[in-house]
Amino acid sequence: MSDGVSRRTVLKTGAAATAAGSIGLHISAARTATPPAMDGAGPVVLRINGERYQLDLDPRTSLLDALREHLDLTGTKKGCDHGQCGACTVLIDGRRVLACLTLAVQADGRPVTTIEGLRGPDGRLHPMQQAFIDHDALQCGYCTPGQILSAVACLSEGHAGSVDEIREYMSGNLCRCAAYDGITAAIAAVAGLPAPGSEA
Repeated sequence: MSDGVSRRTVLKTGAAATAAGSIGLHISAARTATPPAMDGAGPVVLRINGERYQLDLDPRTSLLDALREHLDLTGTKKGCDHGQCGACTVLIDGRRVLACLTLAVQADGRPVTTIEGLRGPDGRLHPMQQAFIDHDALQCGYCTPGQILSAVACLSEGHAGSVDEIREYMSGNLCRCAAYDGITAAIAAVAGLPAPGSEA
């Protein structure tokens, strides 16, 4: 080539320019794909078991993490953390919800009941807690808080008219120890139903 520019120099320069352009495109794409920054922590008022708590929480904090990590209410268990096992079941406005899939801000100002709040003011166990003990409705006990709260809601929702109905409406709570017969018997007892298997 003329003017002292070799073919090799042209090819090197072209390759470098192409690579720089490609890197620039990747950087630009990465910037575009980055999610917008979340707002900073803000005050959330949680009404847990009749007590009022004001917390500064990241808006992405789950109710489960707020209970366990910020309020030391560890009765609510973290099982799958994907809403599939029911171990984290709590009551909001008396209705069962999965705390791992519920943002703490969604519970702002609403009454939340955890397993710690079921006992009466005199310390007496809730009838459902006592029934779980009486009917051996637990083994390792890890799923038990969620099972009990779901059972309380099952009755209040009117879904404990029969043993089959109890089994259907408790099917979202899994027990790895397979204590299902005892769980069903406990709920049936509180509902005033005959013990499972004694209908005949």
